[in-house]
Amino acid sequence: MRHIFLLLFLCISMTTLAQENYDSESYRVSLGDLESKTFTKDSTANALVIYEKAKSYVSKSDFDLRTEEKHKIKILKREGFEHATVEIHLYSNGSRVEKVEKILATTYTMVDGEVIKTKLEEDNIFTEKYDENHTLVKFTLPNVKVGSVISYSYTTISPFMMKYHGWSFQGSIPKLYSEYTPSIPGNWEYNIKLVGGQKLAINESEVEKNCLIAGNGASSHCFNARYAMKDIPAFIEEDYMTSKSNYLIKIEYDLKTFRRFDGTLEHFTKTWKTVDKELKSHAKIGKQLNKSVDLEDFLSEDIINETDLLKKAQSIYKHVQNNYNWDEEYLIFSETSVKDLIKNKSGNVASINILLHNLLKESGIEVKPILISTRENGFPTKIFPVIYDFNYLITQATINDKTYLLDATDKFLNFGEIPFKCLNEYGRLLDFKNGSDWIELKPYKPSNTYYQAELHFDDNGVLIGNIKSKRTGYHALNKRKSYFSNKNSYLDKLENTFPYIEISDFEVTSEGATSEDYKENYNIEYNFDEAGNNIYLNPFFVKFFSENPFKLQQRTYPIDFGYKDTYFYMFKLEIAENYKVIEMPKNLNLSLPNDAGQILFSANQLANTLNLTLKIDFKRSKYDAEYYPFLKEFMNKIVNIQNNSIILLEKTN
Repeated sequence: MRHIFLLLFLCISMTTLAQENYDSESYRVSLGDLESKTFTKDSTANALVIYEKAKSYVSKSDFDLRTEEKHKIKILKREGFEHATVEIHLYSNGSRVEKVEKILATTYTMVDGEVIKTKLEEDNIFTEKYDENHTLVKFTLPNVKVGSVISYSYTTISPFMMKYHGWSFQGSIPKLYSEYTPSIPGNWEYNIKLVGGQKLAINESEVEKNCLIAGNGASSHCFNARYAMKDIPAFIEEDYMTSKSNYLIKIEYDLKTFRRFDGTLEHFTKTWKTVDKELKSHAKIGKQLNKSVDLEDFLSEDIINETDLLKKAQSIYKHVQNNYNWDEEYLIFSETSVKDLIKNKSGNVASINILLHNLLKESGIEVKPILISTRENGFPTKIFPVIYDFNYLITQATINDKTYLLDATDKFLNFGEIPFKCLNEYGRLLDFKNGSDWIELKPYKPSNTYYQAELHFDDNGVLIGNIKSKRTGYHALNKRKSYFSNKNSYLDKLENTFPYIEISDFEVTSEGATSEDYKENYNIEYNFDEAGNNIYLNPFFVKFFSENPFKLQQRTYPIDFGYKDTYFYMFKLEIAENYKVIEMPKNLNLSLPNDAGQILFSANQLANTLNLTLKIDFKRSKYDAEYYPFLKEFMNKIVNIQNNSIILLEKTN
């Protein structure tokens, strides 16, 4: 029997290998590329990049940057047809434009053992205006079917050496091989950044002497490199992540210095010391921050005369928060100034938080601005200043040796909270006297959720009870926004969430829309399932996670919750004398590796009281990708506990 199983295994393995014989070493379409029908490493993939290569170099004739690209892609499913449409983005600044030439594309399809080649006609290449500075050149490969292999190549020509051509090794479908070979003349010195944290399979470089020669006989050496990666998984976005630009495996270039052939230098990348000096004199940043304000024009005498600095700061914060509206503009260098904000009662992020900064400063409170890149915008570059990486500005206040991060754009934020979108690991604290520095962006308070449900049978055998809940941190912020934005809608949603429960006497017991927590209390009537003498109860009226958010086979980027949090659920059931407990859920104690999280679930009976508790503790705000399979199973356990925990009661008379 063992030999039979071994033979069967070998047959299956050989069949799988026969089905997949891709040539990832060449742009040429092979018979194996066409005959291969699957990609077992990712059965969800609708297409597969078998081979791609790009070469960038500076033209010796006109000094333009040329990039030659070649792509070979297998179409595995109908959903993969979208990859047969290619868009080439070209930039122009009015006087100078990027161009594309030598577009060649062919579809290869196997029909009855014969290879059919269909070439792209020039008439099917289209150009359209995208915006003021961008043009799209588009084409769709012809006669594409499931199983086809498409290949296409083209050359882009760019006069913009400020931004050397970068390369993305990772995309929305898996890749077997991706290679990039840049050649950079010594006149141009770039900061080179490899994003994605993955190792290159090939990382080679050499110096080519006299690769570029000027009209006056001067010459330059070139730095030639070869970068390649193999077996690159598809990047699929999932919950609990920051911008995908942080994690897509790619190489980027930013011009640092340009040396002309006459020896003169022009510097493009600056130091933070230089940037601080420029920001200090910037009309939209430094000059706005340094403007004095007359407190009497904004604040009441009670606020101005308050001697407790924390209470004073909180009152000033509420004044700005309640009297000025955010216009949904993120950009910190837009034309809206503090003067416009005061006049219109509406402005962008920077104007609102600069006004807050100036009022606090005028009131004797130590404040500094912080530049932030929001979660969707991506991490700001740390290795050198890229000021346009930032799209948000908040204020830091230091009161009694304690620091508070403040953002007055959101009507529901509590003093010391910043929006979730700002929890992007770090920001740049501006200090025009001592120099700016990086700071961590941490939540002001923990984010916790507590539920307490107490039930009993009334004289008519109806199961009734009370639910109390309390939330803190971002859990509270989300609930405050939902409830105080539209109370009726909130209640309707709450009742629809629990179709087997009738809710009455609902009340919110916390102080208001900006309170430090959110508390609610309501009575319920539970319409339980009854089968003969048996009653089936699911004790979880509230589900912290209704389904597992982690569904990928593999995740190559971190799981970023933004903050640590804890969930606690306590259920208490007073059992009537004519009932007895037949079945209860099983206890569970499960921890993530390195004690990074824990599930504690217990159910026990003491006399006529049944007690059930669930505690879920995420002890980190961010988990490396290595934790993904453990978190996936962790979430499975949570969902299973909430959905399948059954209490079985039996009537005894």
